[in-house]
Amino acid sequence: MAETAAKTPRERYRAQVRAEIKEHAWEQIATTGASALSLNAIAKQMGMSGPALYRYYASRDELITELIRDAYRSLADTLRAAAASGADLAALAHTLRAWALADPQRYLLIYGTPVPGYHAPDDITLISSETMAVLLDACAALPSDSPETPFDTHLADHRNWAGDHPAPPVVLHRALSFWTRLHGVLSLELAGHFAGMGFDPALLFGAELDDLLTH
Repeated sequence: MAETAAKTPRERYRAQVRAEIKEHAWEQIATTGASALSLNAIAKQMGMSGPALYRYYASRDELITELIRDAYRSLADTLRAAAASGADLAALAHTLRAWALADPQRYLLIYGTPVPGYHAPDDITLISSETMAVLLDACAALPSDSPETPFDTHLADHRNWAGDHPAPPVVLHRALSFWTRLHGVLSLELAGHFAGMGFDPALLFGAELDDLLTH
């Protein structure tokens, strides 16, 4: 509140317009997909000229970066809050699914098909590694007597994806398996690939989670 009050009227107006642009961008993504995002179309919806809107976002990629940054930050904050409240690995998995189902377009923007020609800046990777740090802590809390595999040894030397989080190779492997398998189910569900197959995706998600927790 104090930060908002400290802003000048011009700064507050700029922040409001940027927020409105992002709202229109999400609506457009839901209709036509991120690859077809058009700043000129958003400007027309807002009753602005294209050059006027470009004063708020200099390019389509800058706007996409802002949307991706918001999505990753939302997920990281959601998982960190759940972990702080005592959520274990199973609860974190269901928190992830609830977050994804609450806004499928937000989820698919960061875990779906990459936008052609777009390259995210380095700080996006840093934010995404925060979610992995929460997952690694949860995995480290589980008992494990699994022997190390060649892949575990490989992970010990290639752990940038984990933000250099301190964890033994077996925990790294478990976290990566958890992340890839559950995201695989979620991505297919949210993209509509289970439609007409006659089963409940929530039960498949739960079965994958149970398998991960018991092996």
